[in-house]
Amino acid sequence: MNTMTFGRAINSGLRRALEHDSRVVLIGEDIGTLGGVFRITDELQKDFGGHRVIDAPLAESAILGTAVGMAYRGYRPVCEIQFDGFIYPAFNQIVSQVAKLHYRTQGRVKMPLTIRVPFGGGIGAAEHHSESPEAYFLHTSGLRVVSASNPQDAFLMIQQAIACDDPVLFFEPKRRYHSKGEVDEDAGLDSYPMEQARVEIAGDDATLVTYGALVQVAREAAMAARDDGISLEVIDLRSLSPIDFATVEASVRKTGRLVVAHEASRTGGLGAELAASITQRCFYYLEHAPERIAGFDIPYPPAKMEHHHLPDLDRILDGVDRVMGRPNSLSGQEGN
Repeated sequence: MNTMTFGRAINSGLRRALEHDSRVVLIGEDIGTLGGVFRITDELQKDFGGHRVIDAPLAESAILGTAVGMAYRGYRPVCEIQFDGFIYPAFNQIVSQVAKLHYRTQGRVKMPLTIRVPFGGGIGAAEHHSESPEAYFLHTSGLRVVSASNPQDAFLMIQQAIACDDPVLFFEPKRRYHSKGEVDEDAGLDSYPMEQARVEIAGDDATLVTYGALVQVAREAAMAARDDGISLEVIDLRSLSPIDFATVEASVRKTGRLVVAHEASRTGGLGAELAASITQRCFYYLEHAPERIAGFDIPYPPAKMEHHHLPDLDRILDGVDRVMGRPNSLSGQEGN
């Protein structure tokens, strides 16, 4: 076991994939000589050469279009989108081409393509650098969408994404790049399936589901709730498409209450899908309607205001109070 940052864990996972399979190729803006704006690909071009770690022009549509051709020829390209808000120029390629080629060719063409997307806020950056666009891709059949929340998952899941024959969007919570954790570099790719959610903390009173950067906040919320006599079960979703409904459903059948938290805007977000699906699946077990804690339905605010926009400990605990029938911000009563 080694202690490493989230960012270094992704770097190590990419290095392992490059060593294991000569068909793996990285392509993105400034990922070679510079090592990426977050230094996630640091030293990889030096060690594997410019033909496998390719510095691309500032053109996301060209990066994805080139990667589609590479995948057609048997390569396993890994594209880096420098910031979340820069993915939109490549939206047509991802949604219209990448997601549909396997289906369109009746399975004859596979798209083993991984798209790395640093996403979310909390780093004091402007719009287009702090967005959470995952819902656009959850709505598109033919894409897998995942998000790691800790260094161990980052190390394993990036390798699992690259090894997968389906196109995978790998959303990386950029404000966790410097968070440290233990990483077992000997763990096999089958040690924990990429599409399976994880119960981070077991509990009995309410289920709190989240992913990415908010998993750490959810853990803090569970500890704070415990001091108030509430036992929260925290689930790290990990796979956003497909969703591991079995894990979430089993938890809600036990607790009778669901809170979903994400940084993306509330309307049309993943929380809405989870709330609707779990209500349908667990209707007779629910003690309260599911609650969603999300970013507001506005363009991402200026950096000085983002702490008001992002779900935090207080907003999540307020959602827990609502499902527990306790005084909360909407009841007009102050909590104890």
